Amino acid sequence: MSKKITIAIDGYSSTGKSTVAKQLAAELGYVYVDTGAMYRAVTLYLMRKMIVTNTNFDEEAILRQLPFINIGFVFNKEVGYGEVHLNNENVEKEIRLMEVSQQVSKVAAVPDVRKMLVKIQQEIGKNKAVVMDGRDIGTVVFPDADLKLFMTASTEKRAERRYDELKGRGDEVKYEDVLANVKERDYLDTTREDSPLVKAEDAIEIDNSDMNLEEQFEKVLKLAKDKIEE
Repeated sequence: MSKKITIAIDGYSSTGKSTVAKQLAAELGYVYVDTGAMYRAVTLYLMRKMIVTNTNFDEEAILRQLPFINIGFVFNKEVGYGEVHLNNENVEKEIRLMEVSQQVSKVAAVPDVRKMLVKIQQEIGKNKAVVMDGRDIGTVVFPDADLKLFMTASTEKRAERRYDELKGRGDEVKYEDVLANVKERDYLDTTREDSPLVKAEDAIEIDNSDMNLEEQFEKVLKLAKDKIEE
């Protein structure tokens, strides 16, 4: 496969975007970029500074802190993909906490945060051979991506997956809280003024409510191979 393409995977939270993107990148030998992890890392930084909390959201303070935030990926051969680093600290596990999930959509709605991270994302993917997942990859980051996928699933199914993931990691959470968080994130992601979550006109929608991981991967891999062989 000599032809290199850009693959953009967008969609709602907890639709398995990152899982299938990692699988696809590994199969094709492409670079994988989890843009959601980048927004989570920024959120974690701001939470540590107490700029973003359940009771405080200081946008002016956020803008002042942006020059001090460095986000990057360091390849971990044990897991087979690049893990997100915040100012040279591996925060891959900490950014997945429920507390971060509750704040990330608000931080992601700040235009200057998006502008900073989109610039990094475009630089990473400028040479193609990249699989990038997020909320606005096919509409903003790479509007000319060779293959655009839009992942969706029922709200309840997504909450169930997220709940199982958190419980499996040892986190103490309630399903009702996870479901409420999924619904809130959907609302914030789709209604923000800057780069809201929408399906690109030329994106292929995949509803994986009733798919297992293997079925999802096989479907996505075929779409990618077909595009590469065009």
